[in-house]
Amino acid sequence: MLKAVIFDMDGVIIESEPLHNIAYHKMFEDVNIEVPDALYESFTGKSTLNICKQLCDIYKLEASPESLVNLKRKHFDAIFENDTNFDLMEGVLDLIKDYHKNGLTLVLGSSATMPSIDRIFKRFDLSPYFKAKLSGADLKESKPHPEIFMNAVKASGFKTEECMVIEDATNGILAAKGAGVFCVAYDSFHSKNQDYSQADLVIKKFEDIRYDKIKQLF
Repeated sequence: MLKAVIFDMDGVIIESEPLHNIAYHKMFEDVNIEVPDALYESFTGKSTLNICKQLCDIYKLEASPESLVNLKRKHFDAIFENDTNFDLMEGVLDLIKDYHKNGLTLVLGSSATMPSIDRIFKRFDLSPYFKAKLSGADLKESKPHPEIFMNAVKASGFKTEECMVIEDATNGILAAKGAGVFCVAYDSFHSKNQDYSQADLVIKKFEDIRYDKIKQLF
């Protein structure tokens, strides 16, 4: 029986990829590197720090990963504060309310930093619906490592087989399956070249996993 749902944030709750794309590419310009599309797309779902560590290794940068994180965050913050069109993914708030109304426990498991998570939750008043919020930036390992979803299951208070993850990225799906959790892949417009083959279910709109439909799979 389904008792808890673990949401990713970027690309599932918020349509943030266009903002991240701009912020990352501004940071790439700051440190004079050109990152191919295929490499950039492989970053989806990973924490910013781990991405910046990877960039430092690949491009032999003298700058520290932490300094790259700060550059990227500076650009993202400026974009976030000035983009009045920034919004939740279509249909996700209705889904969150539907799950909450039907007694499901909701947990956030995101690679974003906790300040970024808190800012999104405050802007869109999401806190009343969620029992817990977990940031991959606070963990030793980054997606596709399953640590964040193993911890999210514990935070839910339920068994692994009673939980479900909603993800939009290859790395997140691998993390969910590595934790042994049923995983729904949200095939969104902004999630480019992601591999959903390991997901248990692939959807293009959230109404396909409303409670009355998804409960039948558990």
